Amino acid sequence: MLRMSRRIKPPRPLNKELPATLAVSWLGSDQHGSQVLTTARNLLAVEHATKKVLPPSLALVCRVARIDRQQMTLAVPSAAYASKLRQLAPRILQLLNDGGWNLNEINVRVQAALLQSRTKAAPRQVEPMDDNALDAFNELQDNLPPGPLADAIKRLLAHHRKT
Repeated sequence: MLRMSRRIKPPRPLNKELPATLAVSWLGSDQHGSQVLTTARNLLAVEHATKKVLPPSLALVCRVARIDRQQMTLAVPSAAYASKLRQLAPRILQLLNDGGWNLNEINVRVQAALLQSRTKAAPRQVEPMDDNALDAFNELQDNLPPGPLADAIKRLLAHHRKT
């Protein structure tokens, strides 16, 4: 008797809203949660505005860690980024103030864990060379004059014949 397996779909929520939308609406319904939500939105808005004025490589790794009164703390993953950010701080302050943010000072903190929170790249999928491909490279190597290309093909063949 042959059984066919089916994928079982998880149950759908009764209402059509996404879980994130439900969480935000629930958070906004409580006074304390509403303050947290307002602070989070404020941090995201100033981070978005800050990233617009930063060079692209710095914008990728910079995060707004905190705003306290008129001081903003930016977090970066290394001292090199922090140094560059400190050089740009007066320009960033001016551009943010021109955009409506009331800030007087930028503090920079190094937080090495910021790099660890980035998503991991998908593992590379490698297909080994079949015998026809190896024979073709072998023939190519036999017909090449000595030089860097012939040496590279020799290393390629040695590597792929091992595995």
